[in-house]
Amino acid sequence: MKFKSLCALLTIFILTSCASRQPKIIKKIIRDTVVINKITDKYESVRMANLDKYKISSSHYPAVGQDERVRFLVLHYTALDNDRSLNVLTSQQVSAHYLVPNDFTDSIYILVDETKRSWHAGQSYWKGINNINFSSIGIEIVNDGYYEGEITESNPTGWYFYGYPNMQIKKVAALAKNIIDRYKIDPVNVLAHSDVAPQRKQDPGPKFPWKQLYQDYGIGAWYEDAHKNIYLPKFPYDQIEDFEFIQTVQSDLNKYGYEIQKTGVWDDQTKKVIMAFQYHFRPERCDGVLDAETWAILQSLILKYRN
Repeated sequence: MKFKSLCALLTIFILTSCASRQPKIIKKIIRDTVVINKITDKYESVRMANLDKYKISSSHYPAVGQDERVRFLVLHYTALDNDRSLNVLTSQQVSAHYLVPNDFTDSIYILVDETKRSWHAGQSYWKGINNINFSSIGIEIVNDGYYEGEITESNPTGWYFYGYPNMQIKKVAALAKNIIDRYKIDPVNVLAHSDVAPQRKQDPGPKFPWKQLYQDYGIGAWYEDAHKNIYLPKFPYDQIEDFEFIQTVQSDLNKYGYEIQKTGVWDDQTKKVIMAFQYHFRPERCDGVLDAETWAILQSLILKYRN
């Protein structure tokens, strides 16, 4: 009886130990193959054909004539809380590669493999490239977006945007920096959703701290104050309504990257592009009206990045 009791106790102990043990993770490559990169002499995972009767040789991999799929990093806000953001981005016809919640944990959610195209930017354009989804990584940031309030001269839309807590910006910065470094993304290609779709989007809004990301983490593009101060007194106040000047401004916005028609008038599409530009680079006043400071910042950015 003592032997049977001892066996029973040992059985219970073994079962309990197995139940508390972490499950074994089995890694099996289904569609990718691990090969040696002859240039770097390192192993890497490659998606390639696997044939029954023929051997796919990697002896000459990789060819020199290639580059990364990812050229752009696009930042968004969800205008939803954490739970609803996760639900929408994982169960509906919209997605992003990453979701940064606004809780106080260290979690960042990956939703789509970086090698795949997530559906985050929609109809979009930047510097001659259409449909940015094909060549970008999208980061969604949990944020309530904006609420509608009093319409004023400096805020003609009446949209009042919510800010971002610092702990969340730290997560965004760490993630963005990692992506930018791995894919060698050009500073002018670190963009807001409103930059690539100014006619229909406002996110991540004027409260998103682009200047802080640039100064503290080296993320994205920003102008030099010295250049801006040189251009400020050169603003042609007497030409503000001239057809040629308006066309020049539209051309400059297009040169920097925005999609805009050169109509020579301050039309609605131009106002929305200027507003998107102000969201990113001049958040103190986002009214879609070209003033001396907005113009000087645009000229400074072109001087720094597009000449």
